[in-house]
This record gives sequence, C-alpha cells and structure tokens, in this order.
Amino acid sequence: MHHELDRHLDQAGITRNEYSELLIRLLDYGVLCRDESQTEQLLYDRFVRIAEPVEEYLALIGVRVQHDSRFNFVRLFPPGAEVPGLADEERPFNNGMRVKLSQAEVATVLILRSLYDRALREGQLDEQGCVFVSIENIVIALRNLLKRTLPEKLTERRHLFGRLKQLRLIQLNQELTEESGDLWIRIRPMIISYVSDEVLSAILSGSELLPDEIDDEAGSDSERTDTHPNSAADGPGVLEQE
Repeated sequence: MHHELDRHLDQAGITRNEYSELLIRLLDYGVLCRDESQTEQLLYDRFVRIAEPVEEYLALIGVRVQHDSRFNFVRLFPPGAEVPGLADEERPFNNGMRVKLSQAEVATVLILRSLYDRALREGQLDEQGCVFVSIENIVIALRNLLKRTLPEKLTERRHLFGRLKQLRLIQLNQELTEESGDLWIRIRPMIISYVSDEVLSAILSGSELLPDEIDDEAGSDSERTDTHPNSAADGPGVLEQE
C-alpha cells in the first residue's frame, strides 16, 4: 500500500509531507474552495493531482468526498451522511462530526438558499456559480419569508456571518459595521446541498416555519448533506441547532 501511494505521489510530483498537509487541512476544515485564498488554491490544485490516494485514505475512515470540478471545491462528508450525486450508505450518522448552529444561523442559511435559488432561476450566477446579494436583501427576505430579523447587536451579526464564511457558504471580504446594509456578499453554490428542495418549497410557498420547525427541517436536511470538521468555530459541518 505504501509503495502504491509513493508511486502516485512520485507521478504527481508531490511529497509525503505535502500529501499529509492536504489531508490534515481537509480533515480540519472539511472543505476547500479554490477561490477562497492562495493557500486553498494551492491545496485544491494539489488535491486535483492526487485525488485518488486522498479519497482512498479517507474511505478507510468512512469519510466520503464530493469534488465539484466546475466550481472548484471539495467537501468531506462523515459516515452516513447523504452526499449529493453519490449513493446513500446504510450506516448510522455520526453526531460527533456535526457542527452546531444557532437558530439565527440556521434561519439565515435557509434565506441564503432561497436567494440563491431565485438568482439561479433568473440566470444571475457568476462564472464560479456564486450569487451576489446585499445585507439588506437578506434582512428583507428574513422578514418576509420567516418573520425574523438579523441579530440586533453588531457583534452577534459579525459572529453570524463569520460562521457562514467559515462554512464556505459565503464570501465576505469586509467587516460588518452599523452601516453595512449596502454591503454585498457572495453566496457559494455549496448552499444548495445544505437546504433541501422540500424545505425551500415550504419557505417559498408561504408556509411559515416556527422556530422549532426551522430547527427540525435544517437538522434533518443537514444529515443528508454535510461534512466533517473540527469544532463549531473552526470548520464547516452539518447544520444542527444548538
């Protein structure tokens, strides 16, 4: 096995240390987006060159990989999670690999999914499959669809959007301020696999989801979609209400 691994690495011009660095990063963050940073660009390109041995190693510990070559991202899914485009596995879901989100974060993820779907239908995606929306758009959609608002305190808003950025659901290059209504963010295409079409349809049809229902819908849907990760603060993971 080691000889086969060395053969793959030699052919790709990758060292054992570089292979280990890639695995550690994937297991720590659970996701790589090529356009996120220079570091992730380097690691994503490395993954493309040695995808087979990386996936073989992760398969040994029951972790599956979703590689979207069109939008240049890689996501890890824990044992038992439903992976878009892959057959289901008859294994229990590992709750220890789930990342817990607050009620406000779950509601915002649902709204981001609805805004992404609308832009998708209107053909407003950019070349990376992302959608630009303003903070004001999010506030209005929260109020109209879920009868909710963003957290009032600036520190809580910053934490909320910081978590969504860590999940690689959005790109946000500026810090939120009290006057950030006109600030624009990019919603990544990964948002699609975080919220099911059934939940999205319920929102768009005007069915008001109560707080407990938001938790249940996001929680059940998350079991079909998500990744590993390190901790609630450090990496992307399955949506679960705290």
